[in-house]
Amino acid sequence: MRLDPLDDNPWHTAAACRRDEAALFFAPSKEPTAARLAREEHAKQVCAGCPVLLSCREHALAQPEPYGVWGGLTAAERRVVLARRRRRTAELRAEAQLVPAQRGRRIAG
Repeated sequence: MRLDPLDDNPWHTAAACRRDEAALFFAPSKEPTAARLAREEHAKQVCAGCPVLLSCREHALAQPEPYGVWGGLTAAERRVVLARRRRRTAELRAEAQLVPAQRGRRIAG
């Protein structure tokens, strides 16, 4: 994956994908499902050995990056992670709004 050399995110310079073509990480138009799954699996294998996998993943979740394999996750997998984070944040906010006695009952019950 070719990243913008003017970008000031230092993790990019250590990314394993820098030596690969972007096509491995981003789907061509109208790619057949079997080919997409094989390509994504290959991209994930590159990510698995990357020293900046977590930084890349967090970048893709924070942006959010709508396409491609970033940090070992496809766009669909990142959407699931983001939905889980939103749900957990909402649960924590609701929990924080309970008065202390209610919190104890909820935990005990």
